[in-house]
Amino acid sequence: MKPIWIVDDDESIRWVLEKALARENLVTRSFSNARDAITALLTGTPQVLVSDIRMPGESGLELLQAVKAAHPGLPVIIMTAFSDLDSAVAAFQGGAFEYLAKPFDLDKAVGLIRRALEESLREASVEQASAETPEILGQAPAMQDVFRAIGKLSQSNVTVLITGESGTGKELVARALHKHSPRATQPFIALNTAAIPKDLLESELFGHERGAFTGAQATRRGRFEQAENGTLFLDEIGDMPFDLQTRLLRVLSDGHFYRVGGHQPLKANVRVIAATHQNLEHRVREGLFREDLYHRLNVIRLRLPSLRERREDIPILTRYFLTQSAKQLGVEAKRMSEHALQFLTGLDMPGNVRQLENLCNWITVMAPGQTVEVKDLPHELTEGLDTIPVAQPSAALASAMANSHPGAPSSQPDFGAGGEPGSHGVPIFDAVEPVRAENGAARAGWIALLEAEAATMLSAGRPEVMDALGRQFESALIKTALKHTHGRKNDAAVRLGIGRNTITRKIHELGIDGAKDE
Repeated sequence: MKPIWIVDDDESIRWVLEKALARENLVTRSFSNARDAITALLTGTPQVLVSDIRMPGESGLELLQAVKAAHPGLPVIIMTAFSDLDSAVAAFQGGAFEYLAKPFDLDKAVGLIRRALEESLREASVEQASAETPEILGQAPAMQDVFRAIGKLSQSNVTVLITGESGTGKELVARALHKHSPRATQPFIALNTAAIPKDLLESELFGHERGAFTGAQATRRGRFEQAENGTLFLDEIGDMPFDLQTRLLRVLSDGHFYRVGGHQPLKANVRVIAATHQNLEHRVREGLFREDLYHRLNVIRLRLPSLRERREDIPILTRYFLTQSAKQLGVEAKRMSEHALQFLTGLDMPGNVRQLENLCNWITVMAPGQTVEVKDLPHELTEGLDTIPVAQPSAALASAMANSHPGAPSSQPDFGAGGEPGSHGVPIFDAVEPVRAENGAARAGWIALLEAEAATMLSAGRPEVMDALGRQFESALIKTALKHTHGRKNDAAVRLGIGRNTITRKIHELGIDGAKDE
């Protein structure tokens, strides 16, 4: 990790911060003026920079400007006196991470530096992953359409709405749009609106003024300010609370917003990219999403296909994820047998690319031997093979599977005489009903019970029947999935085909106990 730079003409301030950070096992480097720090930037960079605002020679604001020109993502904390709030405002406008009012509480100062450090390390890991990882993999026609759309949209500032099921890679597409745009050197800020509690989301988006609410001990920049001149990615936009939709609409309409507790309008020069797995038209009809905001976001819509619509990409993705997982663990990459690869290609994959990646991580750790057969896959994927019909892949899909390993012989799967389902083929779980009669009877039984309960509630004039039954239904599904995965929340989300943030939010809303993070 790089050192933390401290720039202040007051030797006592430098000494106090150096000692406090040393107790936290953090390396520091100090400068008595901005000019020396600017010169040092030519040969190195800090992890976080802490600078006074008023010093002989160049000011902290000039240092901030030089840092942001060379390293836009580097967090800079500006130290300023309580009486110098105009300078603090100027620091925020210049891209400062936060400001520290003098005289400051040492523990709070270290805590703020810690927060900036975490932000810096997180951004560095994202940048490294982006540099090492291809943005999006895919050769299927549906993905080629996506690539063409990215090429057309990247040079524009138009608002884009990305739709698609959970796990299809919506954030990857948003990052690709940013990376190939004129804003590429400016920040890319992502916010999952479903993962932030309603009471905090407004402050996360727009920031807050000091004293705006209990605990607001300092002014804080929101995501719109952090993304200035860059791109703001709003994931799961369909879950945004209705009252906050009005504020977002105002920003998209006139480009201005207010911090929480603020009275001074701020100008936002930000490209907004939104994403959702939900049907926004349906939510508009239900009165859960503003129609005017929907039209503001839906300037250009980019739909990502599910993995079921691009099965020919599954061999490529599988090989890539197995290689990446092996690199992370420092082991030799495992290889799928042709039969196992055909089996994977036929799976429904409700969790899409994310589910396939998790599966490849499991295979790397748990599967015996270097060549993975169908019997080596997780039991929940292979159970009931004798009762599930098979389907014949298309010619393009068969070709992709045959070519998934260099030098592998080309062969079509054996479907028996006439290629009829049920012979020696590839089993799939694509909404195919098992043939066991008792399963069908059980399904009919619980549906009848549900209908009876709904009829009882409607006859009694109970309000919000849909919401009440829906919560019970979701609670039962999540509890069952958690029991099946021994409380592993992320695994349960994959099994249910929903996002990790979605299951976290629903567990909190429904008051479900027994979940744990992996």
